[in-house]
Amino acid sequence: MREFWVASGHHLTRRADHGGLVATPELIMAYLARPELLPPADACEAERRLHESLMADPLRPVSGADIAALADADARENWSFMMNFRDRLMEAPSLEAVYVALARKGAGDLPPIFLSQLCHLILRNALEGCDDPYILRAAELFYRSQLAAIHEGTLLLADAEVIEAEQHAQHDLHSSPLTAMLQQPKSFGEMDVMDDENAWTYWSRSDAHAMVMNLGGNKKARAALCRVIERWIAHLLGITVKVETIASIEDRDWRWFIGLDSEATRIGNALWHGERLEGSVAERIVALMRLTFDDARLVDERVGDKPVYLILAMGADKVVRLKPQNLIAGLPLAATANAT
Repeated sequence: MREFWVASGHHLTRRADHGGLVATPELIMAYLARPELLPPADACEAERRLHESLMADPLRPVSGADIAALADADARENWSFMMNFRDRLMEAPSLEAVYVALARKGAGDLPPIFLSQLCHLILRNALEGCDDPYILRAAELFYRSQLAAIHEGTLLLADAEVIEAEQHAQHDLHSSPLTAMLQQPKSFGEMDVMDDENAWTYWSRSDAHAMVMNLGGNKKARAALCRVIERWIAHLLGITVKVETIASIEDRDWRWFIGLDSEATRIGNALWHGERLEGSVAERIVALMRLTFDDARLVDERVGDKPVYLILAMGADKVVRLKPQNLIAGLPLAATANAT
């Protein structure tokens, strides 16, 4: 079986009999080693001792007095959050259960990076055994922002963070990496546009996020995004759905939609209220999909046997920021299904 996404940290978790991932002391230690929690040069002695003791014993009890002893107010807030998060992860039956609760009840003050990391871990578990590079590349949208570009009428998505790093590295050049991508559709530095000839190379660089997704011009890429959504919902909710891409919403009696990002939600609300979209706004739609349930008894009666429409869009900055938690919180489930 081929390995992928080692950076997710899935090897620091344990897969339980129920199929979900369970947090371990090693996973907590990895969180503690993050730059946000490393004591800065001017940290007080109490913070240094706290961090040192937790690196030695990541599950050791931390009292309110331990947090109060920290001199810096920001440090007290950060460590209070981290300890609450640690305890929540360790007490939950699975990381999946934590994620579903956060999606449905709100993440509160949880930094977005932590939610993305949970998503990364859970997707790695959900896609265990996957042998399709197109699906794995599409799944990166769930936890990595993507920069969109149109080349010869085709929508391409490249990892936003990788492109930003390239821009910084080439700041003295006249042409930006994005321009280079548009001028050379088959390659962009270390980034290739995934196709049937080079898809096999994904396995050796899955953690580099160095392949461009041809969402507009490759039907395999579009189908792969649908398969990821299906797998995500099945893994987290135990519900079988079918997702397919569509060109437009032709149903005059559509009952429900889910915006997969903030911009898509705004666009969907406008369409729901019968508003006409300006051309520039309509052009921000990256993908339009139709979701149907295998078992209609699980669906909210307000939706019945009607499909759920999924909208994915880019912001004004051309960045796609998919929020996979919206699929969990926004799915129109009957009360009995939601309780599971």
